[in-house]
Amino acid sequence: MKKKFKARKKEFNLLEEYRKSWKYVVESKKFIYVAIGIFFFFALMGYFIPVPEIIYKEITELIKEIIEKTQNLSQVGLIKFIILNNLQSTLFGILFGIVFGIFPILSAIGNGYILGFVASISVESGGISTLWKILPHGVFELPAIFISLGLGIKLGTFIFRKKKSESLRNLLVNSLRVFLLIIVPLLITAGIIEGTLIFLLAN
Repeated sequence: MKKKFKARKKEFNLLEEYRKSWKYVVESKKFIYVAIGIFFFFALMGYFIPVPEIIYKEITELIKEIIEKTQNLSQVGLIKFIILNNLQSTLFGILFGIVFGIFPILSAIGNGYILGFVASISVESGGISTLWKILPHGVFELPAIFISLGLGIKLGTFIFRKKKSESLRNLLVNSLRVFLLIIVPLLITAGIIEGTLIFLLAN
C-alpha cells in the first residue's frame, strides 16, 4: 500500500501540470478571443456612448461602495482585498459558465462597459494621461480575466457534446488547473502592483 502511494505521489509533476495548463489555454484561444472581443466592444461603448441616468447612478454607486470599503485599509489590507475580489470573480467566471457560458459573457459585457465608463470619466477630469494608472495592473489582471471568461464560455459547450458528463469533467479539471497555475499567480502579481500604487497615490 505504501509503495503504491509513493508511486502515485511521484507521478505529480508541477512543470508538466504547468505545461498542460498553457496547452489548454492555447487550445481555448477561440473562446478567449470571444471574451476579449465582447469586453473591448462594450468598453468602447462605455467610453464613447453617453450612459442613461439610471445606469450612470448605478455605476457611480458601485464605485463609491468599493472606495468606501478600501479607503481605510492598510497597504497589505488593500492588496489582500484586491486579490481576493479578483480571485472570486475569475473563479465564478469559470464555474458559472456551466450554464451555456451565459455568466462569463455577461461578466465580459459588464466589466468592459464599466472600464470604458471609468476611463471616460478619468480622461474628462484629468486628461488622457490619467489612463496610465490602469496600465500597470492591467498588464497582469486583464489576461487573467480574459482567460477565465474564455474558459467559462468553453465550459458551457459541454452540453453540445456527445459524452456530456465526461466532457464536463475534462473541461472542469483543465479549467481549474489553469486557474490555480496561471490565473492565480497573475492576479496575485496584479493585486500587489495595483494595491501598492493605489496606496502610494492616496498617501
